[in-house]
Amino acid sequence: MARDQLDMTPLNSRDELVAWLAAGVKSPAEFRIGTEHEKTPFTLDGHRPVPYAGARGIGALLDGMQILLGWDPIMEGPHIIGLHDVTGGGAISLEPGGQFELSGAPVETVHQTHAELMAHLSQVREVATPLGIGFLGLGLTPSWSRSEIPVMPKGRYKIMTNYMPKVGSYGLDMMYRTCTVQTNLDFSSEADMVKKLRVSLALQPVATALFANSPFTEGKPNGLLSFRSEIWRDTDNDRSGMLPWAFEDGMGFERWVDYALDVPMYFVKRGDEYIDVAGSSFRKFFDGNNEKLPGQRPTLSDWANHLSTIFPEVRLKRYLEMRGADGQPWGRLTALPAFWVGLLYDDASLDAAWELVKNWTAEERQTLRDEVPRLGFKAKIGNRSLLEVAKDCMVLAHAGLRRRGRIDGSGLDESRHLTPLDRILDSGRTPAEDMLEKYHGVWRGSVEPAYDEYAF
Repeated sequence: MARDQLDMTPLNSRDELVAWLAAGVKSPAEFRIGTEHEKTPFTLDGHRPVPYAGARGIGALLDGMQILLGWDPIMEGPHIIGLHDVTGGGAISLEPGGQFELSGAPVETVHQTHAELMAHLSQVREVATPLGIGFLGLGLTPSWSRSEIPVMPKGRYKIMTNYMPKVGSYGLDMMYRTCTVQTNLDFSSEADMVKKLRVSLALQPVATALFANSPFTEGKPNGLLSFRSEIWRDTDNDRSGMLPWAFEDGMGFERWVDYALDVPMYFVKRGDEYIDVAGSSFRKFFDGNNEKLPGQRPTLSDWANHLSTIFPEVRLKRYLEMRGADGQPWGRLTALPAFWVGLLYDDASLDAAWELVKNWTAEERQTLRDEVPRLGFKAKIGNRSLLEVAKDCMVLAHAGLRRRGRIDGSGLDESRHLTPLDRILDSGRTPAEDMLEKYHGVWRGSVEPAYDEYAF
């Protein structure tokens, strides 16, 4: 998330929390596509982590990007921690270990998403290359120990770093070593939100397998295809997971509010100060019973910031965030929005996708989620392999994008962006399996070639 919210409107009732979510409802004509992608910076000389400070550090990179783009800097104390396009475009932010994130502007077509990403990568290279910085498009840093990775100067991350070891084994790995690509999509009503949420939750393991490419930890195979996905299974189960209750009768904005009220908070921001309230629920804060802020009630900013610290496989804010994919090299980045737009933004494909998953039980969905980091397409649901399910999904995604009929300058529709995924399914192997084959073959037991082959 590029910026913490700054709306100090006081909250007085639960209905206001529900209304805040419901305000995300849009007509289909207003639907947009938002793509966020993270990439790991590394030194071109020696493939080492990039510190924040110094003439060739991440702070200098952000300074250079600010000069190039003219975007407003986002500051925390004396430190530049991001950039924001005040004209309504995207934003650039830093994850805890320096992962460099583009939060793309809301655009109408996957073609526009692709153009935005290519422009961003060109701009980043223009500034980063003279600084001796490259970027890696994988779901996990393949060679560094966690202790080697620098810490970015952001107050919220200090609080999270202290809290994570209390609630799971992998929270610090999630913060400092992982990268993802996400797609954010709209809904036209509460019922449409529920349907899209259920379909995308059930099918998130398909995206995990299609984009799995984090099979290495500290220079060696880790026994998984997506260690990034495995990390989320033991990061903080109070705020992550497959949300089985979302498939129950009565699901809607109110049910999400009730869930979020009981998720432990990380912080409250007052002015430039982050107040550590980690472990205390938003409900207690809402009732005026937070021990660090006795008698105080939350604001809209507090609510929006709290929702940004909930990490299920699909997250509801004023739009839906697809969170199951590893970070990717540039050639596969726009395949993720293409996949989800084809499934969710076409009514016929959405209906067919719901038919595909509606009879899956909560136990089956959870088992699939648990197995996909290790087994990839070989994971099963019922008597079907995930590869079979993924092929069904790809047929629907292609059809949905063709029906949308959004044509680029070459006369091609958005389904052209699915080509990398078509190749993956034709091979029957995840990207991670291809990487492992290289590791045991032409890479000769080293992950160093990844810094060339999967760099931006």
